[in-house]
Amino acid sequence: MSVDTTAAAAGSSPAGPGAPAGSPPGADTESVVAMFRRVLEVEDVSADSDFFLLGGDSLVATRVLSAVARSHGVELTFEDFIGAPTPERLAEKIAAAR
Repeated sequence: MSVDTTAAAAGSSPAGPGAPAGSPPGADTESVVAMFRRVLEVEDVSADSDFFLLGGDSLVATRVLSAVARSHGVELTFEDFIGAPTPERLAEKIAAAR
């Protein structure tokens, strides 16, 4: 019997590259959904909800970026946010920045 240790040796986790060990897939997305709900004071937010279509603006976006930095240890730019205005896409930016 052989054991594949390639992923473990490379530092990968089942959640994907850059995800903290033990984080289930989609954990970053769910975290960003919660951030959107909190800062926009809107409950109907899904992974593909557009921040700006939900009523967000550039000032409120800075609150999301600050929350991302605090909770994920990643500094994203406003341009990153503009290019990824949904929780799912912003979570991809978070994962890529780790």
